[in-house]
Amino acid sequence: MKIILDENLPKALKRYLSAYDVTTVQEQGWAGVKNGELMARIEGSYDIFITSDKNIKYQQNLTGRTIAILELPTNRLKVLETLIDKILVEVQSISPGVYAQIFE
Repeated sequence: MKIILDENLPKALKRYLSAYDVTTVQEQGWAGVKNGELMARIEGSYDIFITSDKNIKYQQNLTGRTIAILELPTNRLKVLETLIDKILVEVQSISPGVYAQIFE
């Protein structure tokens, strides 16, 4: 499974997802790319896009898409560390074309 982390998330989150092939938007050289363009770039190359952007659910229609989006409640690493178990469960169960949220 290939996961890409949005630029609004701490890169350190990768270490908790080490069972997967994880990269970041910055590592791909896509920092600053708008969400629509970003989704076009990652579609077909990644299985899950993880973000803390609260607006993405209103901006992106996942109908017919092969990418899943997982929205996290914050980008603060200390809080995310307390949610790792929830994040891992969601990563393992999310399906293509699904938008899911993790709540604190």
